[in-house]
Amino acid sequence: MNKAIETKKVQVQEIAEKFQSAASVVVVDYRGLNVAQLTELRKQLREAGVEFKVFKNSLTRRATESVGFEALNEHLTGPNAVAFSTEDVVAPAKIINDFAKTNEALEIKAGVIEGTVASAADVKALAELPSRDGLLSMLLSVLQAPMRNFAVVTKAVADQKEEQGA
Repeated sequence: MNKAIETKKVQVQEIAEKFQSAASVVVVDYRGLNVAQLTELRKQLREAGVEFKVFKNSLTRRATESVGFEALNEHLTGPNAVAFSTEDVVAPAKIINDFAKTNEALEIKAGVIEGTVASAADVKALAELPSRDGLLSMLLSVLQAPMRNFAVVTKAVADQKEEQGA
C-alpha cells in the first residue's frame, strides 16, 4: 500500500513539473477516436516537439492543484489526454484544432497558455492565429509600405519631369 502511494506521489510530481515547464498545454477528450487516428495525431504532435500523454484524472487534478491551475479540474472528467509544449506556444493548439476539424470525435476542453488557464474557445482562437513566420511577414510588409509608396511617388515625379523636359 505504501509503495503504491509513493509511486502516485512521484507521478503527480512529474505531471506538475510538465505543467510548470510547458509554454502551453491543451486538454482534449479523445473518446471516439480509433487507434489509427490517435496514432496519426501523436505523430503530428511528436513532429512538432509536443508531448501527448494520457494520465489518470485524479493524479492530474492533484498536479494542477500543486501548480495553481485548479481551474482545469472541472474539465478533467472522462478520458482525457494532455498535450504539453515547452517551446512553441501555438503548435499544440494549431495541430489539435486542425485535427479536430477532420475528426469530430476529438474535443478541445481547455488549456494553459503561458501560465494562464484558457477555455476551449481561447485555445481555438490561439490555433487560428497565423504562424510566427506569417506574423513576421505581415509586420515586415507594414513596415515596408511607407518606403514603397515613397519610391512610387518619387518615380512618378521623376517620370513627369522627364516628360516635361523632353
